[in-house]
Formats: sequence, C-alpha cells, structure tokens
Amino acid sequence: MMAFWLTLVPVAAAILGAAVAVNTRPGSSLVSAVQHFAAGVVFAAAAAEVLPDLMHYGSPVATLVGGAVGVALMLLLMQMKTWLKGPVGLLAATGVDLLVDGLVLGIAFTAGAKAGFLLTVALTLEVLFLGLAIANELGDRRMSKVRIVAITGALMLLLPLGGVLAAPVASLPGPVVAGFLAFGLMALLYLVTEELLVEAHVKPDSPLITATFFVGFLAVLILDQVVG
Repeated sequence: MMAFWLTLVPVAAAILGAAVAVNTRPGSSLVSAVQHFAAGVVFAAAAAEVLPDLMHYGSPVATLVGGAVGVALMLLLMQMKTWLKGPVGLLAATGVDLLVDGLVLGIAFTAGAKAGFLLTVALTLEVLFLGLAIANELGDRRMSKVRIVAITGALMLLLPLGGVLAAPVASLPGPVVAGFLAFGLMALLYLVTEELLVEAHVKPDSPLITATFFVGFLAVLILDQVVG
C-alpha cells in the first residue's frame, strides 16, 4: 500500500512539470543538467538497492528469465516509439513506460522500504521531465493549457496502477521475486542508458553538466548510508 501512496509523488511532479511547460520552457542547459542528475540517481538506486537484493536470492535461472523479459520489453518500447509518430505515439509509449515504472517501483518495495523510497526519489525526477516532454508536444498542437495539464495528469495515473499491480509480488516464492527484481533492474538500466542520458546528450555537454550525473549518484549513496 505504501508503494501506491508514494507513486503519487512523481505523479504530482509530472503535473507540476506540465504546468511549468505550458507557461515557459526551461533552458536546454538546465534540462540537460537535471537529466544527468536524474540518471545518476536512478543508476545509484539500482546499484545500491535493487542489485544487492537480487544477488541475495541466488537464483540464476530466475534472474536470466526476468532479465530477458525486461530487456525484451524495453526494446519493444524503443521500437514502439519509432512505429508511432506524433502525440499519439508519444502518449502511447509514455503510457507503457509509466506502467512499467510503477511496476518497478512496486517491485522495489518488495526489496525493502528503503529501496522503494530511493527509487521514488529517482523516478520523481524522471517523471518530472516526462511531464515537460508531453506538455511541449501537446503545446505544439495548440491545445489549451488546462487540457494539456489534464491529459498529462490522467496519463500519469498509470504509474500508481503499476505500483498496485506489483503489490502481490512480495508474497510470491523467492525465485519468482528474484525474477521480478531482475526485470526491474533491466528496466532501470534502460531508463538510464537509453532515455535519460540519450536525451541529456542532445545538447553538447560541459564539464559542469556532466558532473551532475556523479552528484546524483553520490547523493543517493550518501542518502542510503544516512537512512541506514
């Protein structure tokens, strides 16, 4: 149940991002810096929390199956973005992405409350920029500001839905949980390498912008140790 309530935090962040985007567009340097920071946060959350719990189960077959399914789904999502163009394609791909993010967050809570908390922080930053991207795309279609924010908010509800769907995972046998953790880990790595960093590199990096990735990574490691 905690996973459901915490998914409302990134939902609120996405709506805020959409509200900002319909009124003003952040500079490319700021967007790139925060995307680098978000990538560092997500990567650290995956490495510090999800990966150790996955290794704890010691289930290589379940890890292989869950990881393979995760990779296949992420590659399908990538292909979907090339098949579907315009606002419909963006909304469809984003919807699947959000549902998967919700599942991953719910799975993270299976690993422990701390893992779920850290991943909530990471996904909040990611979803914030999803809200910006959706609002920018819909804004080009000359929709009203209220309608753009409403569509963005409605789409974001797929995130808590994914969290709810993942809730029963904790009661499953250990190898099955390991498979789900492997799936979640692959999804997070895809998010870092093929979404956040790819989009962040649209603008040429400066040393300061690149450094924000490591700031995000170190921030999660420190937070992880402080929370204990």
